[in-house]
Amino acid sequence: MLKIFETILLLGLISCAIAVSFSKKLLNSILIFMSYSLMMSIIWILLESPDLAITEAAVGAGITSLLFFVTLKKIHAMEEDIREDE
Repeated sequence: MLKIFETILLLGLISCAIAVSFSKKLLNSILIFMSYSLMMSIIWILLESPDLAITEAAVGAGITSLLFFVTLKKIHAMEEDIREDE
């Protein structure tokens, strides 16, 4: 059962890496990056390395994504993405 979960996580990592390459909107790219980091932190837990898992979750999905969101807000890219959707 664990092997199936690991395989699903690895396929998820590959699909996130491909999806972020083809994503046209910056906000979607950040969300995909966040999911990539969260999946990677779960893989670190499965590899019995909790210190790396905590670091990946805090830095990868937390601080880096927050900085990306602030940057998008500063350059007004989030408003442009929302206007394009409407």
